Amino acid sequence: MKNLVLWLVIFVAIIALYQLVNTPRTGYEEIPYSEFLTNVETGEVKDVVFKGEEIKGEYADSSDSETKSFKTIGPASEQLLTTLEEKGITFKFDSDKEGSLTSILLNWAPLLLLVVIMVFFMRQLQAGGNKAMSFGKNKARMLNENQNKTTFKDVAGVDEAKEEVQEIVEFLRSPKKFTKLGGRIPKGILLVGPPGTGKTLLAKAIAGEAGVPFFIISGSDFVEMFVGVGASRVRDLFAQAKRHAPCIIFVDELDAVGRHRGAGLGGGHDEREQTLNQLLVEMDGFESNEGIIVMAATNRPDVLDPALLRPGRFDRQVVVPRPDVRGREEILKVHSRNTPMEDDVELSVIARSTPGFSGADLENLVNESALHAARFSRMKITMDDFEYAKDKVIMGVERKSMIISDSEKKITAYHEAGHALVAKLTPGTDPIHKVTIIPRGMALGVTQQLPIEDRYTLSRTNLNGTIMVLLGGRAAEEIVFGERTSGAGNDLERVTEIARRMVCEWGMSEKVGPITFGKGDEQVFLGKEMSQTKKYSEETAMDIDSEIKSIVTGNYEKAKHLLEENIDILHMVAEVLLDKEVIDGKELEEIIKNNKPTNYPSPWDNPISPEGSMAFRDNNIKDT
Repeated sequence: MKNLVLWLVIFVAIIALYQLVNTPRTGYEEIPYSEFLTNVETGEVKDVVFKGEEIKGEYADSSDSETKSFKTIGPASEQLLTTLEEKGITFKFDSDKEGSLTSILLNWAPLLLLVVIMVFFMRQLQAGGNKAMSFGKNKARMLNENQNKTTFKDVAGVDEAKEEVQEIVEFLRSPKKFTKLGGRIPKGILLVGPPGTGKTLLAKAIAGEAGVPFFIISGSDFVEMFVGVGASRVRDLFAQAKRHAPCIIFVDELDAVGRHRGAGLGGGHDEREQTLNQLLVEMDGFESNEGIIVMAATNRPDVLDPALLRPGRFDRQVVVPRPDVRGREEILKVHSRNTPMEDDVELSVIARSTPGFSGADLENLVNESALHAARFSRMKITMDDFEYAKDKVIMGVERKSMIISDSEKKITAYHEAGHALVAKLTPGTDPIHKVTIIPRGMALGVTQQLPIEDRYTLSRTNLNGTIMVLLGGRAAEEIVFGERTSGAGNDLERVTEIARRMVCEWGMSEKVGPITFGKGDEQVFLGKEMSQTKKYSEETAMDIDSEIKSIVTGNYEKAKHLLEENIDILHMVAEVLLDKEVIDGKELEEIIKNNKPTNYPSPWDNPISPEGSMAFRDNNIKDT
């Protein structure tokens, strides 16, 4: 459009110039030829200039201060020339060759300009055609060895994954070390893990350590609305990679293009499947791609096409899990390298109190603590800043401006007191970290539990204890107020989900037995299951519903009975909450010990919680 406007302006300017040149000059009065002859006869003409058929001259009028000029068109006949001699009028002839050439140029200039513009636009159209074909060019961004400064020092918490990919770095540095023994480096490495665990960072570190070009592209960058564009981009990407070999191609979010073929109701040969087919051929087809290593990351390996995962394509699957407590401490050290902190900050304590946090969560935690410290104009980050950031990330932002009536505030206090008291009096549950009735996020109150250390299995006893804690809020409301509110809605959702998984997935029901039900109903739209059929009878379905209800109601009665036996402690915890709005674990411990609760377990009867794997991280927060 810019070129079009520019050439239109030029065209208009030339037309205007042409009109300007052809416009008669001011000062010449155009008169008829007959009038000119009369003026010659009467002696009113001073001099005359003949130029072709154009006659210009000046009047001999002495009364005017300025000499008046005239112009006319006519023949320079012999009679006219004789008359001019007789009257003593000077005359001369000018050559009209230059005028003819100028006239020709001016007359043909618009046509010539039009031809030039047409040629220009034809070239533009051809260039536009080339640009249209650029849809098939890949959108990968290449980082060379000078641009990519990320190394393994910037990656922490995934030591096993780093060891797995270390061979890739060694191969790119010295390939003969492997090839002389007949070995073949893996053609593809698939990084699998939850979001935020550092899969992309690990891939960049590999390229930075190896010092080779690194191509970054997202799986969604291949697919376009035009059929065949994705496959063309795959071909162009690998052609470009061959020119820069040895190199690494990193495809982020591979599941966007590598989903199981035949998925969905559309079936067949769509654009995404063409792209996937081309990717399969490029990775392991007739042509070899020596020196090109394809890395990809996904958090949905279950939806990938099996042809991608076979040896020769993605030979290795490297799991990048959430870090353990030691890994979280190392990640915190990495993200706080350039952050000034007070001497009282203990990263090991923060790591123990953040089970299930991914690398991205921990980075956000450090950033939030820095922002909180800057808000109060502190020069260094304190432990209180980390505690505030941790509560904000886990429980949500405090909504102190929210106006709550006294009756609702009292209900919330007893609800959270019920959660906290059942958690303290039930063996096998997580220690209470903090109880608050200050609204946070979408909740009117929050009871936060933090495990002592990471655990990776869930026992039946622990799950029943978790259900009791979740139902403690509803039980406290019913005991004290004789009423049931909507505040326990989220608790009931979690309880039902846990009970259903206990019966249908983990075989923790005596009546139903160690059998899994309904597992095939989870991935309908992958194309693997186009119809839904129950794999169990109606009688079994009734037994499943009965067992789920039995687990929930049984634990509810236990929680209710436990609170009724310790009703005085429940009232006291609620009163302290109404007064202080926030109680930490130590204060709750003091309240319970001073009142000698019924069925209160000794410290060694409270085993470590299994919640460390964060399989139920959301269950650590009991909200109203």
